[in-house]
Amino acid sequence: MSHSSRRTFLKLSAGAGAAFALPYLVPGAAFGANDEIRIAMAGIHGRGQSHIDEYAKIPGCKITYLVDPDSRLFASRSKVIQKKFGIQPKCVQDIRKALEDPNVDAVSVATCNHWHSLITIWACQANKDVYVEKPCSQNLHEGRKCLEAARKYNRIVQHGTQSRSMSSIGKMVAAIHSGKYGKLLVAKGYCCKPRWSIGFKEIKQPPPELDFNIWLGPSPVQPYHENLVHYNWHWFWNTGNGDMGNQGVHEMDVCRWAIGKTLPKSVVSLGGRWVDEPEHFFKDQGQTPNMELSVYDYDGTMLIFETRGLVAKKDAKKQFPGKVGYDFFLEEGAILLGERKVKGKLVRDYQFYPKGSTKPEPIVDVPAMVKPGGHFGNFINCVRSRNRNDLNAEILQGHLSAALCHLGNISYRLGKPGPFAKSRKDYPECQPVEDSIRAIDENLSGALDLDDLTKQTCQYGPKLQFDAQAEKFVGCPAADALLTRKPRPPFVVPETV
Repeated sequence: MSHSSRRTFLKLSAGAGAAFALPYLVPGAAFGANDEIRIAMAGIHGRGQSHIDEYAKIPGCKITYLVDPDSRLFASRSKVIQKKFGIQPKCVQDIRKALEDPNVDAVSVATCNHWHSLITIWACQANKDVYVEKPCSQNLHEGRKCLEAARKYNRIVQHGTQSRSMSSIGKMVAAIHSGKYGKLLVAKGYCCKPRWSIGFKEIKQPPPELDFNIWLGPSPVQPYHENLVHYNWHWFWNTGNGDMGNQGVHEMDVCRWAIGKTLPKSVVSLGGRWVDEPEHFFKDQGQTPNMELSVYDYDGTMLIFETRGLVAKKDAKKQFPGKVGYDFFLEEGAILLGERKVKGKLVRDYQFYPKGSTKPEPIVDVPAMVKPGGHFGNFINCVRSRNRNDLNAEILQGHLSAALCHLGNISYRLGKPGPFAKSRKDYPECQPVEDSIRAIDENLSGALDLDDLTKQTCQYGPKLQFDAQAEKFVGCPAADALLTRKPRPPFVVPETV
């Protein structure tokens, strides 16, 4: 088969799921230990720089392409590539130019969320392996299509939830699964990082160096403003998933890992976007909540996820520290982050607190099912071996954990404003849930110096029943509509990959 031309690829990528094949890499063929792995780096502003640093540590890796719609980044990043890899990379604004090159073996994706799935699918269709940052999808439907593409084209696809490659976390999860502490009752995740007002940026023409049409890609057309490029796109529904789908997907993934199941039977969320402006509610340009509580029912085990963004600000009226992590409540006690002395040194790690005791003890030592090499090294090892079962965060796990973030956000987005005194009948009566509701209330009133919280409103999402096998909601077409988005040709996530 002859190599597809760019014209052919553009035509194919515009169609409803047509794949294209290239002859240089036979699906399933292993790389030799000394074969060079040539990588196209897609997205080079923030997280992409970390990718570059990681690949530079791995023998036999070479970044040969830099891909970004913003050409202003090319000069500085090319100097980094020259220093670390000793080559001059090819710089392109359109990922399709790199995908048609037979000298590219893998794609590393650190773009905005709304591009993650489409690049993953296109790369699989081009017979290239993929490291895709979290979350792998902007919505649940796209994540499922990533999984289908990886399976159909037999590609190695690693998801950027790096905790899966940390042996300490793997051992903690293995201890929970061991049964020594009884049944897991509640897995509780925290994503409490400073997410205050982003203000407003005026609508204007994009800079000439930025191909804004490519930047938008699968996202609906909208005017350009500087709160989109380069970071605050996280706080807009068309391009991001809020902090639960940003930082929070890491903690969500560990919670789901500990639960050991796929998706829940129901979800309910509450929250809002409060900023330090006179009226405090929806007064900056952002759309996603910066305070959110989601509760997932796993039929006997609850997953609680607490997102609080009004933290760690020096000039706030009252200080609230940030918190990123997780707690696990089991029949025999709790696994919590604590401090202990080891050989005279203070160590901060996760420990087991037996029921009724404030004295922690080390977690039972159970071997962790974590492959070596670190997250990027594990990816490259599997690119060489062609064994996806050795991936620490294979795309199936990435899809499921990203989906949890989407489900919580869907309940929130379908919600209606109500007073803080509103009955919270849809929330289980248990201490961890009550603690989270109280934390949001106290954090909001304290950080914004609100004398009477009942004068404020909170957005209450409906409790949604979910069919985990079908990956659809039960009896709620409005919720199902938010599982996907309207396509924008030619940047279409195909129904059939």
